[in-house]
Amino acid sequence: MSDGKITGKVSVIEETKTYGAKGFRKRLVVLEQDNGRFTNYVPVDFIQDACDDVDQMSVGNEVEIQFRLSGRKWQRDPNSEVKYFLNAEATGFTVLGGGADPAPAADEGVPYGEVFESDDDPPF
Repeated sequence: MSDGKITGKVSVIEETKTYGAKGFRKRLVVLEQDNGRFTNYVPVDFIQDACDDVDQMSVGNEVEIQFRLSGRKWQRDPNSEVKYFLNAEATGFTVLGGGADPAPAADEGVPYGEVFESDDDPPF
């Protein structure tokens, strides 16, 4: 695993989701970074007890999040394509400042395909 930190404005705070019989909990926070040419959106996962700590953040806050990177390999069967996944898991954070904008509803946003001129255009 690799550790790091990232600074940005909180763009999205999702509700905590629970998975499996053992009650694994995960909560997604998306940071927005404007570098002048384009806006970068970085999803960071808070897991288990850290989900509750996210209540100290608000959309619009400027935060610094400490994280560790973790990756997974997934293959449906020995003859199928191998896929790799990368996650940033929060290990701590500091609220640096910013406003307390109301959080948007989870279903708000622009539907896929309306942002781009055609469905063939990738979102990057």
